Amino acid sequence: MPRRDAAPDFIEAIARGLDVITAFRPGRPVMALSELAAATGLARPTVRRILVTLESLDYVRPSEGGYTLTPRVLELGLTYVQAMGLWDVAHPHLERLVGHTHQSSSIAQLDGSDIVYVARVAVPKIIALAVSIGTKFPAPPTSLGKVLLAGLQPDALDRVLAEPSRSGITPRVVLDRAQIDETLHEVRARGWALTDEQLAGGIRSIAAPLRDGRGRVVAAVNVTVHAAETSVEVLLEQHLPRLLQTAGAISADFAMVDALPKKVAGD
Repeated sequence: MPRRDAAPDFIEAIARGLDVITAFRPGRPVMALSELAAATGLARPTVRRILVTLESLDYVRPSEGGYTLTPRVLELGLTYVQAMGLWDVAHPHLERLVGHTHQSSSIAQLDGSDIVYVARVAVPKIIALAVSIGTKFPAPPTSLGKVLLAGLQPDALDRVLAEPSRSGITPRVVLDRAQIDETLHEVRARGWALTDEQLAGGIRSIAAPLRDGRGRVVAAVNVTVHAAETSVEVLLEQHLPRLLQTAGAISADFAMVDALPKKVAGD
């Protein structure tokens, strides 16, 4: 694989190591050396050396038929979440929201053209797709994704939508660019988004933006229901007002955190 960045300080070896880690997909917990080489576009000897290094650092371990990630990989994502403080700020609000709605609620951010879940309070339900911290879905067919995409400037939106999804999920409904633009126009106008079984059958959700102290959309929060149990009318009439109230409260806390003096190293 050729260098993807001509900058003199770009470290190709680190990029290749991350390529191997992110090659593991949902439903593919074990991958053989040949499969990882094909997925990353790297030569087999290069992948083998990377795996030896990752194994010594306890990020992967040998398994029957290949290699599997270890729980230590979670530290990479959790470090980001903890540094952002999203969970600490949002958790009490999500708990209260779920206590009122008795439905699962999550917070997500954009990762390319995907959403990635960074905080969640779940209610046990049988749904088509499992969700946990770090789960990725294509952004356009999700309520969280629609809110996040709607918060982008036009040039940033073009760049994001040009990126292929890395979630490994094929949505039930694939939106073309004209449909996406029309949907995002509606989301901007009303301030929230609805998805009705577009990502997968049985999944219905609403989402609202979370903003920082400068008014920028930095994340989105949702309420997810099972379509067979909760109608669109109930979702909008009963759960939407509480969701919007919660989004406002979390955003206010984000703004307050932004306003705090930042600690400088050596203080």
